[in-house]
Amino acid sequence: MAPAPSPINSQHVAVIGAGAAGLVAARELRREGHTVVVLDREKQVGGLWVYTPETESDELGLDPTRPIVHSSVYKSLRTNLPRECMGYKDFPFVPRGDDPSRDSRRYPSHREVLAYLQDFATEFNIEEMIRFETEVLRVEPVNGKWRVQSKTGGGFSNDEIYDAVVMCCGHFAEPNIAQIPGIESWPGRQTHSHSYRVPDPFKDEVVVVIGNFASGADISRDISKVAKEVHIASRASKSNTFEKRPVPNNNLWMHSEIDTAHEDGTIVFKNGKVVHADTIVHCTGYKYYFPFLETNNYMRVDDNRVEPLYKHIFPPALAPGLSFIGLPAMGLQFYMFEVQSKWVAAVLSGRVTLPSVDEMMDDLKLSYETQEALGIPKRYTHKLGKSQCEYLDWIADQCGFPHVEHWRDQEVTRGYQRLGNQPETFRDEWDDDDLMEEAYEDFARLNLINFHPSRFLESGR
Repeated sequence: MAPAPSPINSQHVAVIGAGAAGLVAARELRREGHTVVVLDREKQVGGLWVYTPETESDELGLDPTRPIVHSSVYKSLRTNLPRECMGYKDFPFVPRGDDPSRDSRRYPSHREVLAYLQDFATEFNIEEMIRFETEVLRVEPVNGKWRVQSKTGGGFSNDEIYDAVVMCCGHFAEPNIAQIPGIESWPGRQTHSHSYRVPDPFKDEVVVVIGNFASGADISRDISKVAKEVHIASRASKSNTFEKRPVPNNNLWMHSEIDTAHEDGTIVFKNGKVVHADTIVHCTGYKYYFPFLETNNYMRVDDNRVEPLYKHIFPPALAPGLSFIGLPAMGLQFYMFEVQSKWVAAVLSGRVTLPSVDEMMDDLKLSYETQEALGIPKRYTHKLGKSQCEYLDWIADQCGFPHVEHWRDQEVTRGYQRLGNQPETFRDEWDDDDLMEEAYEDFARLNLINFHPSRFLESGR
């Protein structure tokens, strides 16, 4: 990546979304000298971290005309990673001990994450750039620029031209549904974790939860507090898996995948076990979906791969006018939003240049071929897993940002290990005080906290 020969240019940029990605994108774009307008359909910052008891009328999210509820947060949700590794690099996510209303736990609730994002927006005066209650209806290229059509909550329409659009609209609102043989005739209720809020509707039911990663593990245990039985179907489990989990209420079973569903209400698992279930909860993730984006068929989502996208950010023929922040799935989400935003901002200003369109397409072709050769399904294109730090460090090198800290990387690695090994207790029992200490010492060295790190480290859990 070579420095651009031309002077830095200020662009007029639309940012779609005021969640964790949109907030830091707006800050980085303004820091780089661009003028920024953030468009968000909600009344406040926070994106998916804004809890609402409301759910969609179509619990599986199959009706494209349904009114969409963008939040997927359930009432009992706590983070599945330690707070230190979640924050933006220069604005640590540390406890606010001076405010008794805040959650000081290392794995705090969704309310604390929202409060952190509100603090960030206040600290960097982000809200002055945001148009709340503004729904984006269409984004399309026009004569080298970008037209953005939107409407406000009051019914007013806007049709505006921008130099660039940065997509920060998230990908946790369009449910992905498991394909189950025979499900068409199965008489029970089906819902998705996107529509899950509280366990009360499942009282005394027999519930099958599909998926056992973060949300599946949480929701199955939440439901088991009131349900008669909860059965978890996990494709990560061996085909003969059948284990009873005593925590929390001795009514939770782990199975392999579902084999078939039947019209008499039974569910047959691949381990041969049969249960008569009332409800199936799909904790099966989400699909990338950008219904308002029109690129003359240049871009598409194929088997949940958004393509073509150079480094998961720039569509080569439309770059740098269109970019995406936050598509890859990884533990270091907020850090990723920040470093991706820095790169986009620098490219838009001309301070950093992208490769040619042909070079970007060649890079994409090679990455797809490598993925196929490794036997990785197309739908996992944006799941970076163990390669997340390599990816983030590469982007950091493009824009002069520091590499991922050792403690941040290891907190994610060891945090997910605990999640897998001790799903009932990992948020309150951990074995990485050394990493926590390293993080707080780092914050203090960089003058990012106004207290000595020992104050928190010695205060207990």
